Order: sequence, then C-alpha cells, then structure tokens
Amino acid sequence: MASPEIDALTQALARLPGLGPRSARRAVLHLLKKREAALTPLIRALERVNERLAVCATCGNVDTSDPCAICVDSRRDSKLLCVVEEVSDLWALDRSRLFPGRFHVLGGRLSALEGVRPEDLTVDRLIGRVAAGGIDEVVLAMNATLEGQTTAHYLAERLETFPVRLTQLAHGLPVGGELDYLDEGTLAQALRARRPVS
Repeated sequence: MASPEIDALTQALARLPGLGPRSARRAVLHLLKKREAALTPLIRALERVNERLAVCATCGNVDTSDPCAICVDSRRDSKLLCVVEEVSDLWALDRSRLFPGRFHVLGGRLSALEGVRPEDLTVDRLIGRVAAGGIDEVVLAMNATLEGQTTAHYLAERLETFPVRLTQLAHGLPVGGELDYLDEGTLAQALRARRPVS
C-alpha cells in the first residue's frame, strides 16, 4: 500500500495522455527509486514551466515567453502563415523543420456536435492578421477529419476576399488522422504537395 501522497502522484500521472494506472505506477516507482537523478530535476522543471508558462498573443502557441520563440524568430518567412487546430499540431509541423513560415493556432475545430462555433476559436484574430497585410500565403493545415475539413472550408470562405494564396495540406494524410501522430516523412510529403483551396 502506498501513502496517500504517493497514491495522489500516481493518480495525477495516470491522467496524462498515454499513461494509464499501470504505467503511472511504474513511472512513480522509477521517480522514487531515482530521486536525485529523476524526481528532483522533474520537480524543478515543472516549477520553472509553471512560473513562466505563457500563451503567445500573436499565434496562440504555448511557450515560456510572449511573443513565443517562433514569432520572434527573424529567420522565419513572415509572408507564410500556417493555420493549425491545436498547439500539438504546430509542434508536429515545426518538428519537421520543413515549414519556414509563422503559425496561427485556432484552439480547436468547428464541431456542431460539440457545440464549437467560429466565435469559440481564434478565427477573428486570424482574419485580423491577414487583413493587416504582409502575408502572401495561408496554409490551412487542418486534421484530415470531417470537422477539420469543415473548418478548412469555413476559413477558405472567410479568407477568399483577401489577396492571399490559400493552400491546404495534401490529402495523402490518412482520413481520421491527426498531425501530432504522423511521422515526419508523411508530414514532409503533405507540406510539399499542398495545393490551392478551390
């Protein structure tokens, strides 16, 4: 039997994506066994992130500064803007190192079943960024789900009056697939084969 504190730690870890109760118990045992090498550095890292955590007011990325490191990177092409549903999608695309531009995180996708409407997302902020000028191409990098494609279609309609090239990721992505779970080769091909939104 574990103490209430250790049990609470196990339960907190079990709520993380990809960890169930059994994996959480193994992680806790490892942390306790390697206290100085694993537990203490983890606690410090969590405290530092908790103290400095910020949501970028420009793009919606999660970072320890506002604006985020991507938005202040002068090497990025400010004329290219990639629109994604979630921060995890931004991180997946950025990890591939194949998109040289900036990003915009919607904070979700349109869903009639879940009651997610355009005003629940950062659509107006996206329109404002495009309306301000300086953007030549907007890449709609929505997940290949029904809701993702509905969101892409809605954004295409909202952006069609602006003098920007609208493209979307190629449909070589698996139907029902999410960007965060795709390998870099699949992401690379999807970015290279992006096409205009009709």
